[in-house]
Amino acid sequence: MVDRLVHSEANSRRIAYVEQCFGASGQPLNVTGRALVGEGVLTKMCRKKPKPRQFFLFNDILVYGNIVINRKKYNQQHVISLEDVKLEDVQDEGTLRNGWKLISPSKSFVVYAATSTEKHQWMSHIKKCVDDLLIKQGKTQNTDNDSPVWVPDSEATLCMHCKKSQFTLINRRHHCRKCGIVVCKDCSSNKWLLPQQASKPLRVCLTCYQGLSHTKATVPVTNTHATDDSSGDSSSDDDEEPANQDVNEENSIPPEGQFQSYE
Repeated sequence: MVDRLVHSEANSRRIAYVEQCFGASGQPLNVTGRALVGEGVLTKMCRKKPKPRQFFLFNDILVYGNIVINRKKYNQQHVISLEDVKLEDVQDEGTLRNGWKLISPSKSFVVYAATSTEKHQWMSHIKKCVDDLLIKQGKTQNTDNDSPVWVPDSEATLCMHCKKSQFTLINRRHHCRKCGIVVCKDCSSNKWLLPQQASKPLRVCLTCYQGLSHTKATVPVTNTHATDDSSGDSSSDDDEEPANQDVNEENSIPPEGQFQSYE
């Protein structure tokens, strides 16, 4: 079915429209052999709170972004290659239901669907795209160097490393880019190059820094001391909205049956 989609005019029009919705800030998506398999709104667990995001599943990549105007305009485009994507089920907890982890070397996070049916649709379509892509490329998945799923800020009132430092407006939270825990500035005073996530060194906790230092002889990485007070640049997570950007999140919560399959 995907092979027929690739060569259809409808597929080309859909991909062109997705490019148009992201505008000049997005990267070109209409490449040879690519098909838009499905799309929909999922609730992504960001560092501060769950937020709706528009997702587009292609046969080789997963694209998502912030919803500015539903079905018309998106920004903060993120592109994840499917060849190393893994899925893990997440147990329902309170109002957060129908979730799963999406894990990859470049970025990992938890998303939630509106219904269990929609969750099954998303997970089965993603898994099929990953399996088909690996067969086509004759590859096996890389299980090393996956990015961690970040612990949400709300789950940590104390530093998860020293267990002593209490977070305040002055003593800010930081995330270790190697293991994903929430730590204080003193417990994340070092950076390390994690090339699967970024081209520059990223903040890591003391435990991960020590572990990475011990493997330095076999793993070519670079370290430097952290000098900034932020928990990372804006490209490391899409939790923050651009300044002066009106993003209507309340009206973008996904209704039941939101997943749209084009197969």
